[in-house]
Amino acid sequence: MQGDQQAYDRGTSIFSPDGRLYQVEYAREAVERGSASVGVTTAESVVLAARRRVRSPLMDPESVEKLHQVDDLLGVASAGNAADARQLVEFARQTAQRDRLTYDEPMGVEPLAKAVADHVQEYTQSGGARPFGTGLLVGGVTEDASGDYRPALYETDPSGTPSAWDAAAVGRDSAEIRKFLEAEYRPDADLDSGVDLSLEALAAPDDESFAPAEVAVATVTKEAGYRHLSADERRSALDRLGLLDESGNRQAS
Repeated sequence: MQGDQQAYDRGTSIFSPDGRLYQVEYAREAVERGSASVGVTTAESVVLAARRRVRSPLMDPESVEKLHQVDDLLGVASAGNAADARQLVEFARQTAQRDRLTYDEPMGVEPLAKAVADHVQEYTQSGGARPFGTGLLVGGVTEDASGDYRPALYETDPSGTPSAWDAAAVGRDSAEIRKFLEAEYRPDADLDSGVDLSLEALAAPDDESFAPAEVAVATVTKEAGYRHLSADERRSALDRLGLLDESGNRQAS
């Protein structure tokens, strides 16, 4: 029995007798071991925030990329294997560029999330390949049929399943962060309130504070597009929330 289970364990595209793909489950575990990322939609914007794993004070925190611009009105936050995330972000960028060239308009959040999810799913049924060990939050603002721009947020997981959220979290302690978001989220919040909520959510599991270098925050609005908050802006927001720790960089748990 143990030998049979190990055989299914090694197969990347073979279901076990109880209907499980072990390699996909292991990929989900890789996501859960990564530092957390949070996405929050507000009345007119999307906020993406992430913890940075800074392994040494000699390391440049800005080189730890957890938030990525995909197009003018699209961004991605990741958790899990950073190299896998980089490959998926590059795929997302190319997909968004092709769509813009084909239709002469920005790609929507939902079509991009589903395109990325389809790409991820292919790696759960292909021999000689392994699933992507990363989870993504795809967020942005999209023009609807009436001409209004509305925020949208999607999560993609290693199985290739896309799901829409008002607020979501991936990575370590994501279940606890989601509980906090369920209690505190307000759909009519403004941009500043969305930034505050995303930082408070990152701090919720351990009730800890951060140095500005230990977090990254980006916003997506129709007027300003995708924009990273500067270190001074992050410091100001953390200070306002009582979450500021200037004692130096620590390794993110």
